[in-house]
This record gives sequence, C-alpha cells and structure tokens, in this order.
Amino acid sequence: MRITSVSSRTEDFGLTRPYTIAFAHTDSVQNVIVQIRAEGGRIGLGAAAPEARVTGEAFEDTVASLSEAGAHWLVGRDVLQTPQLCREAAERIRGRPAARAAVDIALHDLLSQHLGLPLADVLGRAHDALPTSITIGIKGVDETLSEAEEYLGRGFTILKVKTGLSLEEDLERLVRLREKVGTGVLIRVDANQGYSARDTIRFFERSEALNLEFVEQPMKASAVAALRELPASTKKRIAADESLLGESDAFALAAPPPACGIFNIKLMKCGGIWSALRIAAIAETAGIKLMWGCMDESRISIAAALHAAFASTATHYLDLDGSLDLARDVVDGGFLLENGVMRTTDVPGLGIRPL
Repeated sequence: MRITSVSSRTEDFGLTRPYTIAFAHTDSVQNVIVQIRAEGGRIGLGAAAPEARVTGEAFEDTVASLSEAGAHWLVGRDVLQTPQLCREAAERIRGRPAARAAVDIALHDLLSQHLGLPLADVLGRAHDALPTSITIGIKGVDETLSEAEEYLGRGFTILKVKTGLSLEEDLERLVRLREKVGTGVLIRVDANQGYSARDTIRFFERSEALNLEFVEQPMKASAVAALRELPASTKKRIAADESLLGESDAFALAAPPPACGIFNIKLMKCGGIWSALRIAAIAETAGIKLMWGCMDESRISIAAALHAAFASTATHYLDLDGSLDLARDVVDGGFLLENGVMRTTDVPGLGIRPL
C-alpha cells in the first residue's frame, strides 16, 4: 500500500482552563495536523505539539518539516515498511522530534488500519485499561481545592499537582489538598525542574506524611549526576521528564546506579512511537517503570501515546490528559475515558474520526 500524498495544516487550540507551571503560563496552543493518504483512499493522521523550552524545536521549524516540500520523500513509499520509514525519519528530521512524531503517528495509524487491527494489538498489547492522572497547575490553595473537587466529581482518582515556584507554598497546597481529598485519592507532583538538589531532599522529607505517589523532574534536566547521588529510596519515586528526550538519555539515566525509578515518555520529546518503544525496551531491561505523558495535544497524538503505552509491560502510569482542556479538537474517538480510566477502542488504527 503506497503513499500517494502528504499534507499538513496548523490548528490553534484555545484552552478551557489556562494554567501555570514552573517555567511558563499557557492559555492556548498550536498543533500541526498531518494527513498521509495511501492507495485506495485510506488516510492516516498525526499531530505535532512542539515545546521549544524542552526540546528546542521552534514551531516554525515543525511547520517547515511537515510541509509538502519537507515530507515529499514519503510519497511512493510502502506503508508496510513503517519501521524502516520511521528509522529514516529519524535521520531526515533531526532535531525536530514533534515533527517526526506526527509523521510516525500517521504511518502507524495507516499501517494498523491496513492490517485491520487497533494499533496496540499490532504493537503487541500488554494492557487493556489503566487510570490516568489529571493535572492541576500552579495556583492558590482555594483554586487548587476547587479544581480537585471538580476532577473528583468527574470520576478521576489520580491528581497531578504542578509545583516548583515556592517550596513552602507547594507544601502548604499539598497538605491542604491531602486533607481535602483524604487517603483514597492518589497525588503525584510535577516540579518541572523548579527545585535545587537541597530543595528536593527537603521536599521528600517534609512531604513524607502526605503519601505522594512520586515526584516528576524536581531538578534541572542537566542535573542527572545530582539525581544519581540521592538515596535509592528517593530515586525510586522520581520520574525523569525533561531529562529524558531520546534513547541515549534513557541509557544514561538507567546506567548503574540509576538516576530515577520512572521514565516519563512523551511522543513529542522522543519523535514518535518507534523511538518511544525503544525507550520502553530499555526501561523493561533496567527495571524502570514507565509513565506516558503528553503536551497539550489533539486526541490524535493522545490516542497514539495510549496505544504505545498499552504495548509495554513496563507501563505503570498514564498522564494523558493533554486533550481534555482543549476548547475544541479536529477529531473524535481514539480512546474511551470513564471514571479516569482509559481504554482503546476496537476500531482499526488509532480509532479516530475527523470532525
């Protein structure tokens, strides 16, 4: 089944709830939507959501890489050669992982449609359903408690709280939140590189009674050596995010003694499903747990991340809430979400439907 055309377009997505993290405030996002058409009229969709502050990929570069001129090399190629095409994309689209992810996702969507199976089954399904967390940005105590109450009312049982601007204020918010939600709700924290090594140690010491699930990227992305020096019991509850972009980072983080106990894989950081599963294989071998995360993205790439997550035995956590706060989207379907639990559908491919 040969590719006949590749096209892309830019979509602006407003957020229903703007948010703040340790290094940014966001009230709208841009995605690039990719469409790969094959013989017979079948279409695969992909989406790119670059984050320059994490990967250095400017949005304009993403657009250029996915333009008709930038993607012409795919025309005439066989979709059945998707692994080879993804490997070639890693060479052709260097330094632009979100752009590469969009191509990779569209290819995997087309391939699994052609095979008549959901993508997770093509990749080798290991899970049928897992709960996802939903994120609360940096905000005051009252707003945090109000938002948590809303999410619990919608059936979510795992809250991810953004921190990293003030250790004292972070701890106050978390104490009040735990008092509010009780012990039956899981709370995980994402500091987005906001703490020093000393602050990280103090955070773990002072939050011990709060029974937090884990802490994501407490220190700078480059502070891997400092992470490695933390006590083993602390490192097991640290998830690497900004420190983990591609396979080489996974090798470095997993090298004994490992710098963390959890990898946060994001398709937009690593370049798509092909690279993500290579990282997952490293994690499986090293005994590191996987969380699958996201940027603010269309359901297209959220569905792709979910299918990939369900294909790894190392997957323990989901943080795939990136499409939930978009004021609109360009597709429907892709996954089922009920009481915070995510499942793929039985529809071949990603299971998405253009709106």
